[in-house]
Amino acid sequence: MTSLPSILGGLDPTSDRAVFRQIADQLREAIDRGRLKEGEKLPSEAELVEHYGVSRMTVRNSFSVLQGEGLVHAEHGKGVFVRPRPPVRRLASDRFARRHREQGKSAFIVEADAAGSHPKLDSLEVKEEKASQDISTRLGSVRRVLARRRRYLLDGRPVEFATSYLPLDIARGTQIAEPNPGPGGIYARLEELGHQLDHFEEEIRARMPSPSEVKTLQLASGVPVIHLIRTAFDTAGRAVEVCDTVMAADAYVLSYQLPAN
Repeated sequence: MTSLPSILGGLDPTSDRAVFRQIADQLREAIDRGRLKEGEKLPSEAELVEHYGVSRMTVRNSFSVLQGEGLVHAEHGKGVFVRPRPPVRRLASDRFARRHREQGKSAFIVEADAAGSHPKLDSLEVKEEKASQDISTRLGSVRRVLARRRRYLLDGRPVEFATSYLPLDIARGTQIAEPNPGPGGIYARLEELGHQLDHFEEEIRARMPSPSEVKTLQLASGVPVIHLIRTAFDTAGRAVEVCDTVMAADAYVLSYQLPAN
């Protein structure tokens, strides 16, 4: 690693900003400017104590600030490292293009291929259940649905989990109700059943994860999630699927192309 004076400055004794926050500011700037790169180990506690002339607790407080922002993560016995930037670009205008389904690829596989990552699906559950009030409303007041719950991994790391809800009169007794719905996923099967897809509506918000979401996605401290609810409509205007997805925010860039007229 480059010497500390070349990547970090000194403290401002006249500033009313707490010393540990000044140190965090300098480390953050070094990360933002690429002087500390993705996956690179931060200077050790001992090195920062010597560089700044502060206590170990002050340095640890600085690390805690950066961890809370999701910029770094600690590995026990190894040190603190710069977190990788989002590896997957989720291009909304392309991910559900029919050509991908015709090639037998789901949207997740297409995005993983573009990122050069190895995709995997695990924790799959398929069952019939009563629809929640929200899901029922989105699907046109259905009472029961087929739910498909799954978790997705990239290069062995959990990055999202999703549940698709489909009306039983569409999905029951079809390949959609099987663990493996076949090439192109459930959207390809819906179109084979006569529900030609017309458009999708998505609602997106960012929030901090629940304890169960932290466990499921193995999130580091301070990493938020992206909560996305998508409804698929066929050409007759019927809602044929609702997908409730929670994604690790440090694993994705959401990319959109919007018309100017």
